[in-house]
Amino acid sequence: MSEEKDTTQSPAAQEKGEEKRTDENSGFMNPYPHAVEESGATDKGEPENEEAPERAEDAVQHDSGAEGELNVIGHLEEIRARLIKSGLALLIITALCSIKADFLVNDVLIGPLTRSSKTLVLQNLIPYGQISLYLQVVFFSGFIITFPFIAWQLWQFVAPGLHENERKAGRFSILFISLSFFTGIAFGYFVFLPVTLQFFAGFGTPLIKNNISVQDYVSFVIGALLTAGLVFELPFISYVLSKIGLLTPAFMRFYRKHAIVVLLVVAAVVTPSTDVVTQLVIGLPMILLYEVSILISAQVNRKRNELLL
Repeated sequence: MSEEKDTTQSPAAQEKGEEKRTDENSGFMNPYPHAVEESGATDKGEPENEEAPERAEDAVQHDSGAEGELNVIGHLEEIRARLIKSGLALLIITALCSIKADFLVNDVLIGPLTRSSKTLVLQNLIPYGQISLYLQVVFFSGFIITFPFIAWQLWQFVAPGLHENERKAGRFSILFISLSFFTGIAFGYFVFLPVTLQFFAGFGTPLIKNNISVQDYVSFVIGALLTAGLVFELPFISYVLSKIGLLTPAFMRFYRKHAIVVLLVVAAVVTPSTDVVTQLVIGLPMILLYEVSILISAQVNRKRNELLL
């Protein structure tokens, strides 16, 4: 009976004995058996540590996306502010031009017609025709005067994304754009309009009176002046295309003959007269602008090649 009592052990002693044998089999005695359970718990938590870098990367991407949205909103706000400034300037200048509305209509608008011929007569065909006439003349005059400020506001929006040397060149570009636009307007007013109006007055039979709708006349004058102003921007367009590498002087010289033919055809289409001299009056300035564009493109490409070297 005594031997049976000696061999008999309580359940707690048996568990301790099993832990001791397990530690002996592993080669060391574990004095803290409960630490095994804690380590097992931490092993189960390791996948969470592996997901942590992915969560951090997602957070960074989310922050960059939010920052990009803020940049877009900032650009939209900047455009809105520039448009508001341009619109206010246009309204103010238009209001000032309205003070001299009679002078703009009688002398500036109708002046080329009366100086060209006495046979051309303007007539109003709709009840509100003269009101529309005055509004169009005043607004177009305000736009011409405000054009440099509008171009400057556009430049102020683009300038922060450019280098310092590009900003300096941009200030010159604003002046160049404005002068080119004003030169084109002056050419259209003092050269193109008199030539075309004289042709209109002298063409056809005298049995038909040339009574012109005032609305058609205003549309013709505004369209002619805007077209001339845009055509005289050809050197600046050449500068921009050469700056971004889409245009080279070699390309323009190679297609010079083709360009001259195209420009003369355009002059013949725009000019209603069949007189060659009249067509050359319109075509020669366009050819001269093409040659100036070649010189500008050559200068831009020369500077770019020097920077690359």
